[in-house]
Amino acid sequence: MLRARIVLAAADGEPNAAIARRLGVHEDTVRKWRKRFCQQGMAGLADRPRSGRPRVFPAAVVAEVKALACELPSQAGAPLTRWTCPELAREATARGVCGRVSASTVRRWLAADAIKPWQHRSWIFPRDPYFAVKAVRVLDLYARLWDGEPLGDNDFVLSADEKPGVQARYRTRDTLPPAVRRPMRVESEYTRGGTLAYFAAYDVHQAKVIGRCEPTTGIAPFSRLVEQVMTTEPYASADRVFWVVDNGASHRNWAAAARMNDAFPNAHMVHLPVHASWLNQVEIYFSAVQRKALAPDDFEDLDEVARPAPVLPVPVQHQRDPLRLEVHPRRPQPAARTDRPSRPPRATTTDSMINPRRTNGRDH
Repeated sequence: MLRARIVLAAADGEPNAAIARRLGVHEDTVRKWRKRFCQQGMAGLADRPRSGRPRVFPAAVVAEVKALACELPSQAGAPLTRWTCPELAREATARGVCGRVSASTVRRWLAADAIKPWQHRSWIFPRDPYFAVKAVRVLDLYARLWDGEPLGDNDFVLSADEKPGVQARYRTRDTLPPAVRRPMRVESEYTRGGTLAYFAAYDVHQAKVIGRCEPTTGIAPFSRLVEQVMTTEPYASADRVFWVVDNGASHRNWAAAARMNDAFPNAHMVHLPVHASWLNQVEIYFSAVQRKALAPDDFEDLDEVARPAPVLPVPVQHQRDPLRLEVHPRRPQPAARTDRPSRPPRATTTDSMINPRRTNGRDH
């Protein structure tokens, strides 16, 4: 195609330098194909014989194998969710695409192609019919607007949610610090010490967090968080306090909004669209807590998990103010330990038994 375009441009009287600039090639390339066309005609635009081993598989076979890799295995009647290179090689042979091809050859073809059929990205279709209306309302609150009017100095916007399943897992061996050419080593075998649920309300415009730990999630624990926030200043005497929440069971639908407003008339619950918790600012804070306070998780018991954490120097939404984690533990604080007590481990579970491809991050 490039060679033909060079010849056609030359036939129109365009100079070599102009052709090279327009097509993004060197002048020598333009000069070579013009010369070959003048000497041999159309045959001069074909590839000349080259040394080395000839291609075993024509380009059509390679393209068919790549197209097969982009198909879902279920379409071919295979009881699989994704292809592997050996299975693609066997399927190509069974379909008569080629006589015989190795898995390494298929792997090389796919690695060199721009399309990577083994990669995938999860997505979800917004099924809330009022998605845009609800999303714009929340985004306006983040911009300090409500019903087209700017918020007053005594109006506040809180983003609230809960992080369930915060585990206290005690590693059977001490974590080894990183060294030269060696990352930090965390023992995969651990003892379970129970789980907590962490409730938090993040003040969007002041970069302040108020949170508490509870044994489990539910309406009652969330109501205790609301009471904790709304009975402290400046929210107790605020004109309006907007609570941005998702559609979780602890604060779902109009009943939760009415329950909050009945208890605190200046509190107003604003729901996100369904499946849009990523619009909730507190999720950014939970991500920072997971990375900086809970990973790698090596806590002896729930008291250690619930102990108030220090200031987390994590800017949220480009705020330069630090986030202060004000944790209210569900039980009295234990005495400070000078060293870890020696004790026989209880029944243990390994990470590899639960998830062989475990990562440090967790979805909330």
